[in-house]
Amino acid sequence: MRESDPARATWAGDSWRRTGAANVWSVMSVDAERGLLFLPTSSPSPDFYGGERLGANVYANSVVALRAATGEVVWHFQAVHHDLWDYDVPAQPVLVTLPQEGTPVPAVVVATKMGHLFVLHRETGKPLLPVEERAVPKSTVPGEEASPTQPFPIRPRPLVPASLGADDAWGLTPADRDACRARIARLRYEGIFTPPSLEGTIIFPGYVGGTNWGGVSYDPARGLLIAPTNRLAFVVTLVPRERFQQERAGSARPGREFAAQRGTPYGMHREALTSPSGIPCNPPPWGAMTAVQLATGDVRWEVPLGASPELPAIPGSVNLGGALTTASGLVFIGAARDAKLRAFDVETGRVLWSGELPAGGQATPMTYRAPSGRQLVVIAAGGHTGLRTKTGDHVVAFALP
Repeated sequence: MRESDPARATWAGDSWRRTGAANVWSVMSVDAERGLLFLPTSSPSPDFYGGERLGANVYANSVVALRAATGEVVWHFQAVHHDLWDYDVPAQPVLVTLPQEGTPVPAVVVATKMGHLFVLHRETGKPLLPVEERAVPKSTVPGEEASPTQPFPIRPRPLVPASLGADDAWGLTPADRDACRARIARLRYEGIFTPPSLEGTIIFPGYVGGTNWGGVSYDPARGLLIAPTNRLAFVVTLVPRERFQQERAGSARPGREFAAQRGTPYGMHREALTSPSGIPCNPPPWGAMTAVQLATGDVRWEVPLGASPELPAIPGSVNLGGALTTASGLVFIGAARDAKLRAFDVETGRVLWSGELPAGGQATPMTYRAPSGRQLVVIAAGGHTGLRTKTGDHVVAFALP
């Protein structure tokens, strides 16, 4: 950010100099014809307390369009103001052409961890589908000032649930469900964008998405956007500095992450919101794939994606990896925890084929044509320790017989 940049006014004092992150988190996209470069940016640091960086914190959590030849900022669109939830823009902006009133319009699609999709004019950053600012919950933490509003797309509707109350608690057994219900009732939650708190706040959707780094793909012939998503709730608790080291040393909860958030009055811990059996407290599916008719923002179909190896009868797995759409009307995706590559019908979401992988397929497939003319689909099967899938170093190619 330059000294003369007007975005400086959205940061308190010189916190734009002192705060880390707000970097390019994922892959950039280029419109070579227009000479534009599109940057997806992360949240500022630290993720869950913003008292040292009051204000909207532009250009964090944004798509920023630069003039590629000069680096000049042409426009920006901020998907989250003053992020307190680790809601980076997680994936590459996707460039598409949309028909509007019979005219092709250059657009860029921004997928988010909140499950929100923003469809913007590529040259101006103005929304092509309606977006509105809505009031969101206030922070109760001394020193914090959460943004009073956040942008919400009216269309498409959110691709993941954004409400979780005690009555929504889920469990494999009545005891698990009761434990989840009691835990949800003790925590702060007033819907999406409820700020972190000292008593513990539910973050739903959590930092794995909604959409994560796999992003979305687009079928231009059918105008369908394909989005794999996660539906997993987390709990974030801010801990006063004087108690942080003691709490971290005394915590024996598996899966709980601690962050010191140095330079602030609070450390932090976060963990998935699960039952005593380690199963998510929010209802399944915990992973899904959605098709959106992008010109109108209407959802065409939505299906669970994969399954968890521990619970194969419950459809829908937490997933990391993108989808590949082909001209023949197929969607190929791995991503789920059950180590399979699947082919879906892009028109209906029906699974047409699946193939076993030697390790987790937490990657985005690609396709190519061999010198013989045979078309192949290939995926890196390396697994993912965070998803507890089998690890390996495989590259697997599939082709029709």
